[in-house]
Amino acid sequence: MDGLDELRKSWLDRIGGASEEGALEEFRVAALGKKGEISLKMRELGKMTPEERQVAGPALNALKDEVNAAIVAKKAGLADAALDERLKAEWLDVTLPSRPRRQGTIHPVSQVTEEVTAIFADMGFSVAEGPQIETDFYNFDALNIPGHHPARAEMDTFYTHRKDGDNRPPHVLRTHTSPVQIRHMEQHGAPCRIIAPGRVYRADYDQTHTPMFHQVEGLVLGEDISMANLKWVLEEFYSAFFGVQVKTRFRASHFPFVEPGAEVDIQCSFEGGTVKVGEGDDWLEILGSGMVHPKVLEAGKIDPTKYQGFAFGMGIDRIAMLKYGIPDLRDFFASDLRWLRHYGFASLEVPTVHAGV
Repeated sequence: MDGLDELRKSWLDRIGGASEEGALEEFRVAALGKKGEISLKMRELGKMTPEERQVAGPALNALKDEVNAAIVAKKAGLADAALDERLKAEWLDVTLPSRPRRQGTIHPVSQVTEEVTAIFADMGFSVAEGPQIETDFYNFDALNIPGHHPARAEMDTFYTHRKDGDNRPPHVLRTHTSPVQIRHMEQHGAPCRIIAPGRVYRADYDQTHTPMFHQVEGLVLGEDISMANLKWVLEEFYSAFFGVQVKTRFRASHFPFVEPGAEVDIQCSFEGGTVKVGEGDDWLEILGSGMVHPKVLEAGKIDPTKYQGFAFGMGIDRIAMLKYGIPDLRDFFASDLRWLRHYGFASLEVPTVHAGV
C-alpha cells in the first residue's frame, strides 16, 4: 500500500506538535476514529487480493499502534509539564503546624469497665466471659430461679424466636452475667476468684433503665469464705473507685441464687441535687450480693459440702453515673457527639487501681 510512510510522518508530526490534551483527542478521532484517515485505509483491505492483504494488513496495524502509542506518550508528557508548572507556581511551608483534627474519646462505659477491671485485678481477680445469648438453663435454672419467677416472663426477658415445631430449650438474651459464673465453675472448678463484666438485656426503658446495659458480677469460692470477706472486698473496691474511704451497710434481702442474700448500701450525702459518696449520714443502694446458694454450686459441679463462697453484681453504667455526675442513663446510648465529647476520656487517660484518672 502506497503512501503509508507519508501518512505516518504526517500524524506523528501533528501529535508531536500538540500543546494541549484537547488537540490530542481531535487527532485521535481524525486518525483512528470511525471515519478517521487510518480507519478508512483499513477498509480498503477488503478490496485487495490475499497477497496484497498479507503485506498491507500488518503495515496498517503497526501504523495504528504507533499513532496510539504516540498519543499516549504525548498526553503523559503534557501532564508532566503541567505538573512541573504547577509545582513552580505553588509552594508549601512544611514548618507550619498541621490543621487541627477532631479526636475521638473513650466512652464512659468503656473507661469505667477498665477502671473496675484494674481495681479487681489488683485484688487478685481474673476476668471471665461468656455468650450474650444463653439457654434458659444457664440464665435461670442453674441459678435456682424457679419457673414461676417474674424474671422469666416475656415482659422482663427477651426470648429468641422459635419456629412452630421447634422444641429446643428456649434461648434468651442474658439478663445478667451470672451465667458466666456457672460456666466458669463447670470448666475450672473451685477455688476461684473472678469478675464477669459485660452487656445484659432486660425489657425496661426509662431514666434509670435501658433495654441493654452493662453489669459486672463477682464470684469467690473457697473452703473458708464468709460474708466478712465480701464486705472487705466491696469496701476496698468502692474506696479505690471513688477515691475516698467508703463504708457499706448490708440489708437482708432475697435472691434465688444466694443464701443468705443482702442488698448493699454505700455511705453518701445528698446536697443540692447531687450525690457525694463516702460522706454524710445517708445511704444509697448500690448492689445485690450474698453467699452462693448450695444448689447453684451443685449446678456448677462444685461440692457444696467442701466449698462455699460469695457473689455480687452491680451496674457499670450506674456507678459511672455516680462517679462522673451523669444524670440520665439513656444518654449513654444516644450517640450524641456533644455528650460524648463532654463525658468521654482521652486515650491516654489510662485507669489505675487508685482511680487516678
